[in-house]
Amino acid sequence: MASNNYIVYYGDYTQKSSKGIYYDRFDAATGKATEPQLAAEMSNPSFVALHPNGKNLYAVSEMGAGANNVTAFAIDRSSGKLRKLNTVSSKGTMPCHLNVDWSGRALAVANYGSGSVAVMALKPDGSLTEPASFIQHKGKSVDPQRQEGPHAHSVNISKDNRFLIVGDLGLDEVLVYKFDAATATITPNNPPFAKVKPGSGPRHFTFHPSGKYGYVINEMASTVTAFTWDGARGVLKEIQTISTLPDGYKGDTTTAEVVAHPNGKFLYGSNRGHDSLALFAIAANGTLRRMENIPTQGRIPRNFAIDPTGKWLFAANQESDNVVIFSVDGNTGHLTATGQQLKMGSPVCVRFLAL
Repeated sequence: MASNNYIVYYGDYTQKSSKGIYYDRFDAATGKATEPQLAAEMSNPSFVALHPNGKNLYAVSEMGAGANNVTAFAIDRSSGKLRKLNTVSSKGTMPCHLNVDWSGRALAVANYGSGSVAVMALKPDGSLTEPASFIQHKGKSVDPQRQEGPHAHSVNISKDNRFLIVGDLGLDEVLVYKFDAATATITPNNPPFAKVKPGSGPRHFTFHPSGKYGYVINEMASTVTAFTWDGARGVLKEIQTISTLPDGYKGDTTTAEVVAHPNGKFLYGSNRGHDSLALFAIAANGTLRRMENIPTQGRIPRNFAIDPTGKWLFAANQESDNVVIFSVDGNTGHLTATGQQLKMGSPVCVRFLAL
């Protein structure tokens, strides 16, 4: 049974008013969150990830040129504050996404700028080692501005901990690596990737709760591609690609995040420009039907997250400096704004820590 009490951590960009990683406390029984407070100072902690034991948090520092690092923190669960443990290089530029494996022994990071993936082991205290595995992607796709080279955009680990899935916007590929948590290493699977339509720009990826399907949101094409997932062999096979936008919409927009509801009935994707969350119904065979687009009550929604109870969704609007809390109807998937908005500079990422 899911907890009702959470610390919610937020990654953001610090060019404006934010100073680092923020946190608040959230009561899932009432849907109320406290005002965000600074948990730890650092530059551009755009994405954060939690250790499965709830004792550590990790953040990229997405700097462009200059320092491009991953930092480990110890979590003070009583206060919510973070204590820095150490920082290591991501071995690439613009690290933009990271995840800890299900056993808590290794962390993977995607470097968007240089188009590479690194995996590092975690010490017993949660601190980071230097990367044990590093793979530089190679190639390009059809858009000379956005796809002149590889741009690894996300790292996701299969529920059985055997595979690492990487969306690469520059290659129009969803790459699959064999993953070994014990040694913090990855090696290309056979086949090594699934292709999406040229010019799509695959960004973030999520598995269906059943483990039978996977979904990648395509930033440039504003679409979601659904795959079957052969967990024994680590093979993705496309079954559908569907727009995240209302029919006839012609405005300038890109997508960002894709999240499956814990009950397996619904999928959500964020549109930056259209500034909405697309709601899809998931059929028994894994295919999608777009039901509606719900305004995020802000500009440029990035990451969003559903709390473990499945009753609440937090949407981070980067350009309007607000996180909007929605209630989730578990029967229809519909989102209703609760009226509560959390103010912080350039929020990008939301993560729930159960207490």
